[in-house]
Amino acid sequence: MNKFTPILLGLSLAVAGSSIAAAQQTASMPKVLQITREFIKPYKSGAAHDKTESAFITAMTKAKFPAYYLGLDSLSGKSRALFLTGYDSFADWEKDNTLVDKNPALAAELERASIADGELLDEVDSGVFVYSEDLSYRPHADISHARYMEVTEFHIRLGHDGDWHKLTKMYRDAQEKAGTSAHWASYQAAYGANDGTYLSISAEKSMADIDTGYGDDSKKFMAALGEDGMKQLDKLYGETVESANSQLFSINPKQSYVSPDMIKADPEFWKPKPAAKPAAVPAAPEKKTP
Repeated sequence: MNKFTPILLGLSLAVAGSSIAAAQQTASMPKVLQITREFIKPYKSGAAHDKTESAFITAMTKAKFPAYYLGLDSLSGKSRALFLTGYDSFADWEKDNTLVDKNPALAAELERASIADGELLDEVDSGVFVYSEDLSYRPHADISHARYMEVTEFHIRLGHDGDWHKLTKMYRDAQEKAGTSAHWASYQAAYGANDGTYLSISAEKSMADIDTGYGDDSKKFMAALGEDGMKQLDKLYGETVESANSQLFSINPKQSYVSPDMIKADPEFWKPKPAAKPAAVPAAPEKKTP
């Protein structure tokens, strides 16, 4: 195992995945997804965490490291940051690990950054997930204009994987029939999570898209299924799913190391120009004592 994997040193995806850049350019979903979670100490998020994370980005930019990752801030649940790194394969992940090992200067900078970042954190963990095309529905691979991500974690009852595929097909078919704006990428846990763990990830351009999902799309979906269809879906869901949990995150450009092409697609978001400094106010003339 590479000594600079995030789970060991909390490196905020210092060992990032180069193939996420390819995903951004070719609009294909990464086959392997590493998600590192940093649980932030109370009131240590915001500008303080942006500052420590910028050290990783500076180091990797300086080294021209061919690996990119996306940083998310929690808008629900415990205070935490997520870092998503995509790969075309596990072999590609290994190549990135090797690049860090062969660059002592970069490794040293990342270690210094991790120590500073660790002062703000309560806990760090990491999971690895593999893409499931059969369980996905119109996933948005190009996230250059996205601002939010919804992540739903499903825990499937052991021995019910076939039912999960059947349930998802029913759900997808109803969304297709209803003509909703629904979309998601599905990933199955490979490492770092219990068997039967699946993630559904949706990228949104605005919170108005979420309003649509809970409003018109929901009505269209239920109409497409009908009363009997809803009963069948609910029954199969109860028999198949042990638990589910949905969380909302905002994409943080200050904690993301993204490709030049992604920056060009929306430069005002990914690399905004520094705000102009306010003009100096001339000092008031000193009053003389009469």
